[in-house]
Amino acid sequence: MYYFIVNPNSRSGKGALIWKELRRTLRQKHISYKAVFTGYRGHAVKLAASVTAKASPEHPVYLIAVGGDGTIQEVLSGVKDLSCIYFGYIPTGSGNDFCRSMQLPQDPHEALDCILKRKHIASMDVPVISIKGRKSHFAISCGIGFDAAVCHEVSVTPMKKILNRVGLGKLVYLFVALKQLLFLKPVPVTLRMDEERIYPFHKVYFAAVMNQKYEGGGFKFCPDASPSDGYLDVIVVDGLSKLKVLFCLPTAFWGKHTQFTGIHIFRCKKVEVFSTVPLAVHKDGESAGIQETFSVSIEKEPVKIILP
Repeated sequence: MYYFIVNPNSRSGKGALIWKELRRTLRQKHISYKAVFTGYRGHAVKLAASVTAKASPEHPVYLIAVGGDGTIQEVLSGVKDLSCIYFGYIPTGSGNDFCRSMQLPQDPHEALDCILKRKHIASMDVPVISIKGRKSHFAISCGIGFDAAVCHEVSVTPMKKILNRVGLGKLVYLFVALKQLLFLKPVPVTLRMDEERIYPFHKVYFAAVMNQKYEGGGFKFCPDASPSDGYLDVIVVDGLSKLKVLFCLPTAFWGKHTQFTGIHIFRCKKVEVFSTVPLAVHKDGESAGIQETFSVSIEKEPVKIILP
């Protein structure tokens, strides 16, 4: 039995249309399944908790997220015991950073075929972000500052819906990034890693904690990040001029930004982030509010994920 948690509003409403096509395929193949639909932000957390409430390692649930990267974050956050599920993903969003890093099909029909065949099951680390005592999972990245501010604005700008309709949704990240960079003021941020290593920075544009290589619609911010090595990769952009950041950002699509002075990359098991002023924070591209501090670690149990 497959359980699908579907975000019908993903990709500006195209998620519902894509699901209808996938449902037709499931019926034609006589696949046993149940589907539930999200109705508001955070709903997938509750749905995943309900679907997996009676799951166990002996009787696992095949749990499939159908939506964008933010849907993955919510679905994983709703699962209390990750050892009790097999996780699959069908992309109907516009960013698709999860697919890039995990080398999953970006075509929804190919992704469904991959899930039904179940040829390869792998383990994936699941990070936990803790903000003011509240914890949630994420799959790709979380961050504070510039990248989070871009995610916040992208999620509410009408431009995203307009560009999605003509297949150019990824351009919205570029437009918003340029706008945010113009008005951004770098601030002091301190990182504490693995309880002992302390790194103070004075003019930080953003700091991102990565479980995958990509975020923000294709930026390869941590080229060596692996979702199965038990480590978090952390990137800090500090002390550059805005002109240099502007020049540096496009090179991040190929992971070449690491050659610039002011780009710092670390690896750790746990990281605590402290900002001197409240800044935007995101988790898998979804808003986590305006915060001064948060911490990230990795769950003891990885999740089993269905790959091609």
